[in-house]
Amino acid sequence: MFFHADEARRALEHTFRIDKAGHYCFPPTPPAMTTVDMAATPTRPSALAAYEDWPAYAAKHRLTADTVEVRQLADTLGVPAVTPDLEYTVLSESEHDGVITSHLQWQLGFGPATSAWFVRPAGATAPLPGVLALHCHGGIKAYGAERLVRFPHDVKRHDGGAPLGDRPGGDRPGGAGGSPVMGLPPLDIRAKLYGGRPLATWLARQGFAVLAHDTFMWGSRRFGLDPLPWRTANAVNGQQALRREAGVELSAAEYYDAAAAAHEETVAKAAMLIGTSVAGTVAHDDLAALGVLASLPGVDADRLGCLGFSGGGGRAMVLGAMSPRIRSYVVTCMMTTFEALLPAYLDAHSWLLHSPGLARLGEWPDLAIRSTAERVLVQYALADPLFPEQGMRDAHQHLLQDMPDRYTGSFWQEPHVFTRAMQDEAAAFLATALQPRHSTTTHAPDPARTAS
Repeated sequence: MFFHADEARRALEHTFRIDKAGHYCFPPTPPAMTTVDMAATPTRPSALAAYEDWPAYAAKHRLTADTVEVRQLADTLGVPAVTPDLEYTVLSESEHDGVITSHLQWQLGFGPATSAWFVRPAGATAPLPGVLALHCHGGIKAYGAERLVRFPHDVKRHDGGAPLGDRPGGDRPGGAGGSPVMGLPPLDIRAKLYGGRPLATWLARQGFAVLAHDTFMWGSRRFGLDPLPWRTANAVNGQQALRREAGVELSAAEYYDAAAAAHEETVAKAAMLIGTSVAGTVAHDDLAALGVLASLPGVDADRLGCLGFSGGGGRAMVLGAMSPRIRSYVVTCMMTTFEALLPAYLDAHSWLLHSPGLARLGEWPDLAIRSTAERVLVQYALADPLFPEQGMRDAHQHLLQDMPDRYTGSFWQEPHVFTRAMQDEAAAFLATALQPRHSTTTHAPDPARTAS
């Protein structure tokens, strides 16, 4: 159960210092591991902590597909097979802000258990269209889907029922997913990238049944980075020294995110060694979550969609191309051509976008063309520093030419953000696209935003 605000504050005081203004202060991080420390360590730390079972699972469980298109993509990305008949547990449930929020958990075939939040309108009686809300990368891996969900008082993470201060290792900066606490949900990233809206909660208030889950490498599904693998430690040491010289002390979550950023390269290496990829393993987690969403009470399994901003938009494209269950999806700030990324924009993106071999199947927009989704909305931010405008416009023309009846593109004079107005358009688009099949209503986008 969720705590009353005063109970949550008392629990947090065991782990975090609260200043006079009432702000939570994360514990200081330990000194960075030096080369001397490494030399004194008898064995190298695991570079796959909490995921030592990943290689064996990926080797033995390959996704099979019914169509050539899906099989090609699954083989290229190395998507592991999803555990059949996946069962979930309801850890807690609360009603607030006109919605019911359930904290779910399920165990996949490898790695830590997945945390997810199922949010739907309070008092709904008829089956609702289901939407998978896919969180962005954002450079923040200590947290996952929490950035999309509003919690009572927005004061605590609830990974297993125990108060924050009662969890063993709760203040350790690099613990494996599902065990140590990283503190408060990242409300700053919500304000910076999502217009201050808890997207999943807001969508539920618009009439959707929404599932938001932590995917591979994020939140409950994060890697254990305590102790740091040596290569990651070397990368973090210099950053730590510079910050300390400047008098900056990282919180536990910030320290983890700095380490996880360096560690992503190691994860990508491991993925290639075992015949998969970062994007392929993320797709495995997202396919599993889609199966859970389809099975949840009150969800119309014939009216499923997804949406995502930035890295979440890339996840939506891959999921739409992998699963015929997706009838409609929205991609925000994640559309370009591979050609446009060369040579200056390569370092603007993570391994979610850069998948070895994917270009052999076509351009990035071809993922949307491969999907069987009936309607696809792509939102372009013309002031986005992560993508050149020409790449966005080329992708738009490519999609107009190859899927004119299924594609809608809208252009926004915005940076790399998912503004409230963009969210409004996305929700209206999904509401129309996910109507019962006998409906003939169509979504009319703003003509000013569809001009190429």
